[in-house]
Amino acid sequence: MSAMTTATNQRRVLLANPRGYCAGVDRAVITVEKALEQYGAPIYVRKQIVHNTHVVRTLEERGAIFVEETEEVPEGAIVVFSAHGVSPAVHEQAHRRQLKTIDATCPLVTKVHKEAQRFASEDRDIILIGHIGHEEVEGTSGEAPDHIQIVESPDEVHKVEVRDPDNVSWLSQTTLSVDETNQTVDALRERFPNLLDPPSDDICYATSNRQDAVKAMAPECELVIVVGSDNSSNSVRLVEVALDAGANASYLIDNATLMDEAWLEGVTTVGVTSGASVPDILVRELLDKLAGHGFGSVSPVTTADETLTFSLPKELRRDLRAE
Repeated sequence: MSAMTTATNQRRVLLANPRGYCAGVDRAVITVEKALEQYGAPIYVRKQIVHNTHVVRTLEERGAIFVEETEEVPEGAIVVFSAHGVSPAVHEQAHRRQLKTIDATCPLVTKVHKEAQRFASEDRDIILIGHIGHEEVEGTSGEAPDHIQIVESPDEVHKVEVRDPDNVSWLSQTTLSVDETNQTVDALRERFPNLLDPPSDDICYATSNRQDAVKAMAPECELVIVVGSDNSSNSVRLVEVALDAGANASYLIDNATLMDEAWLEGVTTVGVTSGASVPDILVRELLDKLAGHGFGSVSPVTTADETLTFSLPKELRRDLRAE
């Protein structure tokens, strides 16, 4: 962390670490790449495999076809389910259409699905903290639609209605702000003192780690630039975390070409990070652009070391082994 204490009159970049790809995203992207190699194009993918424009475009160039709904996939074709997970109803639709499915749902999202199934089997009311309309939330809700209601923020907790205040549990989307989720849980617990927690934290390790790295560097930064797409929940949260942690300004950009040079006026320290679905080439391009404006000194701010990896989906592993 010595980089944090250097003289601040020179232009410099603080580079958050960890940033970029998490294990679930890495697994999902490799799943589509391997499926294209194994079965040949086209491979259909329901929704964006991960929420990143560059990744989706790159896979499209290699023969992946992204669709919104399972009905758009020709009968009998191969479809990959995205890292965000799908509901049982989507699995059922795919089965009816005789699709060969490869489920690239992040194992940490699958864990939340299993928690929803268990709480529902105990006939509990389940409060799911998350963003209405987000694919992950739709998938988790679909596991127990009669038991789950969604709450987006602490401000909505007063609207929650349950059958038995002593039989309520909560779950959360994996990509939320850790701090805001804790506030929502505190508000829920005030209303329902016997609120049951999930067996382990639902917000994934990568989301927490990326937020921690931003919290560590933001107080030193006049500006924090987050590389990520607008529909990436965890990337949007990083902008909020940077501002809450003391950065004067923070912006989300899909790639370096979208950086506004006016942001750099009067700035000596720029923080750079990226969301969990962002390949590092996009960060390197931003660093090159910043270097062209005199921000050539780059110091990492490291708050965690990530070593987790996930094996590929079992359907794909089986066919790769058969080769």
